[in-house]
Amino acid sequence: MIDIKLLRADAAAVRAQVARRLDPALDALLDRLTILDRHRRDALTRVEALKAERNAASEEVARRKRAKEPADALLEQLKVSGEEVKALDQRVREIEAEIDLLIMQVPNLPLPTVPEGDASANAVVKEVGSHPVFAFPPKPHWELGAALGLFDLPRGAKLSGSGFPLFTGPGARLVRALKNFLLDLHTTEHGYTEIAPPFLVNRASMTGTGQLPKFAEELYTVTADELFLIPTAEVPVTNIHRDEILEGADLPRGYCAYTPCFRREAGAAGKDTRGLIRVHQFDKVELVRFCRPEDSPAEHEKMTRHAETALERLGIPYRRLALAAGDTGFASACTFDLEVWAAGVGTWLEASSASTFTDFQARRAGIRFRREPGAKPEFVHTLNASGVAFPRTIIALLENNQQADGSVVIPPALVPYLGTDRLVARA
Repeated sequence: MIDIKLLRADAAAVRAQVARRLDPALDALLDRLTILDRHRRDALTRVEALKAERNAASEEVARRKRAKEPADALLEQLKVSGEEVKALDQRVREIEAEIDLLIMQVPNLPLPTVPEGDASANAVVKEVGSHPVFAFPPKPHWELGAALGLFDLPRGAKLSGSGFPLFTGPGARLVRALKNFLLDLHTTEHGYTEIAPPFLVNRASMTGTGQLPKFAEELYTVTADELFLIPTAEVPVTNIHRDEILEGADLPRGYCAYTPCFRREAGAAGKDTRGLIRVHQFDKVELVRFCRPEDSPAEHEKMTRHAETALERLGIPYRRLALAAGDTGFASACTFDLEVWAAGVGTWLEASSASTFTDFQARRAGIRFRREPGAKPEFVHTLNASGVAFPRTIIALLENNQQADGSVVIPPALVPYLGTDRLVARA
């Protein structure tokens, strides 16, 4: 969440930054927060004044009692002021509760480097690799997957509904191969500590990283236990250090985790529903970093390069996009999307999103650090990236490496993990 002190100190600057997100509803939200904060401060000022008056009146009552002078009027005044203080304290608690609720709905402030505009203003930072050229019409991955026996989408839908793919045989081995390749890459070469987190988390964890209350409708909920299926490993891994104070000497820290991810994606029905393009359950290796505030720009670039390296090792053409402020996620201050080229469907598909959250998540989750022993705690900066998500990576692998005979060539980096250099159609 943002620091309300920023809104109090320079409301115009905060409003200007929030306005870059192109959400008119945020104006009314900031108006209400400004009014509530002013009422809270007015109430606190009145309470302090009343307490000062009560202290003076109490001393005068004590003096009059010692002098055997009447003090009934002062005692009545103390009673009235005491009731007012009690009422004001209750009002302050109510105001603070509403402030706490509303400020959770204010998005992060985009960094100055973030492009202006909506998704149409997303800027291509670079493009790596060449689009494959075929002497035949390339097939989409759902046709390749069916012919190669990699997945069975109708039976997946029978089990759980549309958007829940069932990988079979060599397809299941491909998923396992990707998992092991990516975890090995990020742990042995990029220095991340591997984590195997729970796939169900509590409300505090979802709130800490910004999924709640904003995206409640997109989450799968286990109502009886007040738990949520994770939409990304970012949630449990970031919350490892919730309500903790880290040592500055231990920063930066980097964790990676493989998990399935679960997203309802409310409102997405009918959009890109063929094959694996848009699914409700998918696998991903996630990268999470914690760092000092001054180091977060360099850490963002480093983490993005780690995700790019995975795509480069797999030989997948990709491009990096700098998302515009109107297309940047709720909790993010700056995001780079990595899109892979998929020849069969003839389009770019997002396979990774690398974001810096500045201190937004750390404030919500209470993650701080000390620059040195005994120093005042400060909020860390958190970052994460998909390193990478499996479905669209698999789409690109299949569609870009398909051959005229219907087989798919496996990139050399993945061969030791899959145990073959080619996927062939079933006899």
